[in-house]
Amino acid sequence: MQKLVFATKNLDKLKEIKEMTSSWDVEIISMTDAGIDIEIEETGHSFEENSIIKAEALKQYTECIILADDSGLEVDYLNKEPGIYSARYLGEDTSFELKNKDILRRLDGVIDRTARFVCSMSIAQKGKQTVTVIGTIEGHIGHEIKGVNGFGYDPIFFIDSDKSLAEVTSSEKNSISHRAHALELIKSILDKWH
Repeated sequence: MQKLVFATKNLDKLKEIKEMTSSWDVEIISMTDAGIDIEIEETGHSFEENSIIKAEALKQYTECIILADDSGLEVDYLNKEPGIYSARYLGEDTSFELKNKDILRRLDGVIDRTARFVCSMSIAQKGKQTVTVIGTIEGHIGHEIKGVNGFGYDPIFFIDSDKSLAEVTSSEKNSISHRAHALELIKSILDKWH
């Protein structure tokens, strides 16, 4: 079984990736599991640039294949904010409950609430060209925080008129999410790398 190092310290994201790749013939391990303890500065100006930065930062520390993603929420009315700053929106230590409430406040009275989750995922390994793919899920921002599943902006991101991403089961989310779409594309690249 092949080991893939996932370039994140976000345990929710790691858990989701492990669930989504459970049928693959790979073992996804965290940076910590791989003995890599570095801070990666996300200095890119797009999801793609940031996922490449993360993937390539680990190349010097491991022979394993590296998987990295940069993902976030784009709200059209807010000029695609919070975008690449989704995790750092209103400050890194601000709870997602407060972040979600702030977005709802900023959209108060707004009719066009279209939004999407974007996931740029990069796959890298020493001696190979880093490859990057994009996955998205379209939806809209609801008028309230709903649901207890998922994490981050899931409780305000609605996939149909009355159901937020935090109200679906993890297996349902893992089949429709931006990360799931990106992973499908990564799988076909990974199969060619063997």
